[in-house]
Amino acid sequence: MEAGIETVDRPGLLQRLFFHNLPAKIAALPMVATVLVVFVGCTIWTVYYSFTNSKLLPTGKFVGFDQYERLFATSRWNVSVWNLVLYGSMSLVFTLVIGFLLAVLIDQKIRFESAFRTIMLYPFALSFIVTGLVWQWIMNPTLGLQGTLRNLGWTNFSFDWIANPRMVLFAMLIAGLWHGTGFCMVLMLAGLRGVDDEVWKAARVDGIPTWRTYISIVIPMMRGVLITAIVILGSGVVRLYDLVVALTNGGPGISSEVPAKYVFNYMFSGGNIGQGLAAATMMLLTVLIIMVPWAYLEFGGKGKRT
Repeated sequence: MEAGIETVDRPGLLQRLFFHNLPAKIAALPMVATVLVVFVGCTIWTVYYSFTNSKLLPTGKFVGFDQYERLFATSRWNVSVWNLVLYGSMSLVFTLVIGFLLAVLIDQKIRFESAFRTIMLYPFALSFIVTGLVWQWIMNPTLGLQGTLRNLGWTNFSFDWIANPRMVLFAMLIAGLWHGTGFCMVLMLAGLRGVDDEVWKAARVDGIPTWRTYISIVIPMMRGVLITAIVILGSGVVRLYDLVVALTNGGPGISSEVPAKYVFNYMFSGGNIGQGLAAATMMLLTVLIIMVPWAYLEFGGKGKRT
């Protein structure tokens, strides 16, 4: 009996699956085709040719893991990965903390809130190329802040970070924070404005300090906003390229090299497509290692927990 019911219901189930909201599904076909051809297809193409010895054109023969062995034996790649880890961790932490503190400040209904919010968000409207050029001028040891203050009499003042291999990552961090903190502030402000006033009233009645209310109540309620900010900022860190090119061009030496610049140089300047695609595949694998467990815990594990 149950098998008969299953057989009768299956055509109806298939009909509902394929014909329910049919116009919407037809409208989504171009997007699905784009994802399959451009994203999935290009990803498979990238991974495949990373196992070849392709040079100027993707026509090389299969060489196994030779490109990956060369990749991790290259000091330039190892330095670029380490730079990205340091810059990315500092950038995420400082951008989130500063953005949240600025959002808390604006949420106090300060005067000229709109003007202040616009000023803080304005750098995000600029491209990373413009941001890098602006801070390159500011940090230029001869023409920038250092040269200006020395001409005014502060002869011992030093701010040559973009020319100092030990400080160049901090110079990049300053430029990155200037660019992205305002955007993070807006996201956090939207999350704070979504918190019900009754929460604050209840916290005041219970005598909970303001800082404890933020940490124990408000921030957990903003979990979705925090995850959104981390994903957006994290994706920007992984594909970091134009800020480095405009600010330091990877120098001094290779002290500010990043993986995206390594990929670009090998594919288009070095004439070694196989090596560049191997580096690009490692970047993709890194993103997958981070994103897949997070996506599973965020979405896949909910049904099991409930």
